[in-house]
Amino acid sequence: MTIRVRWTKALAAGAAAAVALAMAGCSGTDDAGQANQEFTYWSMWKTGEPQQKVLAEAVADFEKQHNIKIKVEWQGRNNLQKLVPALNTNNVPDLVDGSYVKLYPAVVATEQALGLADAYAADVDGKPAGEHIPAKYLADVDIKTADGQPWMLPYQIQSETIWFNAAKNPELKANPPKTWNEFIAALDRLKAAGQTPLAADGDIAGYNSSWFVTLLLRNSGPGALMRLASDKTGAAWDDPAVADAARKVEQLVKGGYLIKGYNASKFPAQQQKWANNEAALMYMGSWLPTESAAYAAPGFEYASFSFPKTGTHASERADFTGFAVPKKAANAQLAQQFAAFFLSKKYQDKWGAEAKVIPIRADASIAAQMAGIKADLDAAGAYHLQNDGVAFPGYNEKTFWAKTDELFLGKITAAQFTTQMKQAQIDYWKAQS
Repeated sequence: MTIRVRWTKALAAGAAAAVALAMAGCSGTDDAGQANQEFTYWSMWKTGEPQQKVLAEAVADFEKQHNIKIKVEWQGRNNLQKLVPALNTNNVPDLVDGSYVKLYPAVVATEQALGLADAYAADVDGKPAGEHIPAKYLADVDIKTADGQPWMLPYQIQSETIWFNAAKNPELKANPPKTWNEFIAALDRLKAAGQTPLAADGDIAGYNSSWFVTLLLRNSGPGALMRLASDKTGAAWDDPAVADAARKVEQLVKGGYLIKGYNASKFPAQQQKWANNEAALMYMGSWLPTESAAYAAPGFEYASFSFPKTGTHASERADFTGFAVPKKAANAQLAQQFAAFFLSKKYQDKWGAEAKVIPIRADASIAAQMAGIKADLDAAGAYHLQNDGVAFPGYNEKTFWAKTDELFLGKITAAQFTTQMKQAQIDYWKAQS
C-alpha cells in the first residue's frame, strides 16, 4: 500500500468551475431553491457526546441556511458495521463518517466510495475546502480513489501520545524523556517514589499493539510495519530492528512498570485508575482527555509528551476522521455540500475548544489539554497511520494483534513473539492465496 496523496490547486480550481452553482451554498448563502430536499447522515457519534453536540449545531445551521432537512441517525461507533450490509440494498445513507482505519475497508476496499472533488472545491471561508487540510498530512496519508479523487473529507486528526497529570508530576512537563533510555529512567524514578509508572487496559488489542508498532517505527521509520506485514515469506521478521522493538516491549513487562491487573482488566478500569492518579503515565490516543474527564481526580492537569526516540526516526501518528459518501447515495451533492460546510472555522473552533479533540484546520482553536500533542504534530517532519496503514483482511485481528497481545500481556517472550509471528504471517499469506 503506497501512503501518498496530493491535492493540487489546479484540481481544486477545475472542480470548482464545474460545480460552482451547485456548491454555492457552502459560502453561507441561503439557497431557497433546495426547499423540501433532504439527505441522510449516519453518524459515528452518539447523542450527548461533545462531538455530537457540535455536529448537531452545524446540522441545524445548515438546515436553516439552505431550507433543507438532514435526517441524522446518531448511531455511534458501529455506524460502519451497519453500512456494509446496507450497501447491497436501497437503504444507503448519503453521508457517513468514521476513522480512516474503519472507512477504508467499508467503502474503499469494497469500491463503494464516491470521489469528493466537489466537496474539496466548495468555497469555505473564502477558499476551496481542500485547502483547509494541511498539505503535510496529505503528503503521508492516502485518501484517493482509483480515478484520483479524494474519497474522504477529514474534519479531525487523531494521534497518540504519553499522557500524565502535570499537577502531580510537574517534572515530566519541565523535562520530558526524549529517548528510550531516558524513558526507562523516568519509569524507575516513578517506581522508586512509590508511584505505579504505567496504566494500560490489557483487553484492548489495538492499544496493546501500539507499543510494538511505535517502537518499530521509531527504529525503522514510517512504512516499516507495512513492509514487515507485506512479506509473504516471513523473512522480514528476522530483522534485528524488529527483535529490538519486541525486546523493549518485553522490558516494560518484565520491569514491573505496568499497573497490577492490567493483563486481566476490563476497559476502562485501568484508564479510570490512571485518571484517579493510581498510575502516572498512559500511552493512549488524543481522545483520552475527553473520554476520561468524567472520572478524573480533582485538579487533574492533562499533559503529554511524544513517544520517546530509539534512534533518529520520530514520526507522529496522524489518522484522519472524516466524511465519506457512498456511490449509491441518492443525494450525494447535498451530502458533499454539508461535509464542506463543517470545515468552516466556526465549527472547527468548536471542535477543538468544546469537543476537545484535534480539528483538521491548522488555524482552529485547541483546548489547553491538547496543546502538547498538537505542538508535537505541528513540529513533526513525518507522519504515520494507525498500524502504519496495515489493514489486510483479518490480518490485524486474527494474526498480528493476537500475538502482540501475548507479548504485551507477558504470555510469551520477545524471541517467541518474533518466531511465532513469522510462522503466523507465512500461514496468513498462504491462506490468502
